[in-house]
Amino acid sequence: MTLKDPWFLTFLGILPLLWFFQKRKKRAALRFAEFSSIKKASPPIRTVTRKWVLIGLSAITWVSFILALSRPQSVSAERIHETQGIDIVIALDISGSMQAMDFQPSNRIEVAKEEAEKFIRARKHDRIGLVVFSSQSFTQCPLTLDYDVLTRLLEEVHIGLIKDGTAIGLAIANAVNRLRDSTAKSKIVILITDGANNAGNIDPITAAELAKTFGIRIYTIGVGKEGLVPFPVDDPLFGRRYVQAKVDMDEPSLIKIAEMTGGKYFRAQDESALAETYRIIDQLEKSKIEVKEFSTYDELFVYFLIPGILCLFLFILLENTVFSKLS
Repeated sequence: MTLKDPWFLTFLGILPLLWFFQKRKKRAALRFAEFSSIKKASPPIRTVTRKWVLIGLSAITWVSFILALSRPQSVSAERIHETQGIDIVIALDISGSMQAMDFQPSNRIEVAKEEAEKFIRARKHDRIGLVVFSSQSFTQCPLTLDYDVLTRLLEEVHIGLIKDGTAIGLAIANAVNRLRDSTAKSKIVILITDGANNAGNIDPITAAELAKTFGIRIYTIGVGKEGLVPFPVDDPLFGRRYVQAKVDMDEPSLIKIAEMTGGKYFRAQDESALAETYRIIDQLEKSKIEVKEFSTYDELFVYFLIPGILCLFLFILLENTVFSKLS
């Protein structure tokens, strides 16, 4: 609630002064030579009741009128967001090498999923889709604004959904196919991988050329440490154990893909670096939002005026009937 003319409230401070001066005037109205008998006499209960009832009614009347004059209003605001959204496809590598445990205590795929979810939750007005790839590529979730559904589908992603391999070219082509008909002001692909293209019938550079044709930027993220990294191996005799292995990442191709399409390449060798990569991309790709606000005002003075009028009539009625003075 708001007040249209709040300056009327200053009159609330005048009321106590008026009551004070009126009281002094009444005290000075009669003079007695002897006060001893008056002091001993107590005023009749009817007089006391009449006094405080009339004072209360007059106070309520004046306060109600002053509040009504200050024009209380209820405000309801409606906001319209005019958004020039961004369409984003996350292409996530789920090949066997993403099981590497160099992101202790989790492996690469789990950390990549966790940071991707944080990135998704940080967006507000952008459509986001999810493509996964190994030896083949498929769409796990089409472009959507329903981030709850998207993150649930992201949680269901695991290594072994597709035959092992790394089809980076197919992943880019699949993501481009999802974005090519988009009318968004900006279209981007976030490609997350730890290997080199060794599957599929589309070359990554050719797929990047296709993305460039449709005005799609590709941000490439190479995850994992260099050199030997621990991999889990399930031994039928001794159970799970870890062996040291090396994953070859084709960084030159990832850099070229990003540069060709106007994106950037990032190397994330630990969880904090991957989180920082997503933060940078989040800052680079922001939606333009224009907010228009429309406010409607409902007058509420009647809720104070009516009680004030009723109290005024009741004051006049009581003063001239039940509480009338005997002359």
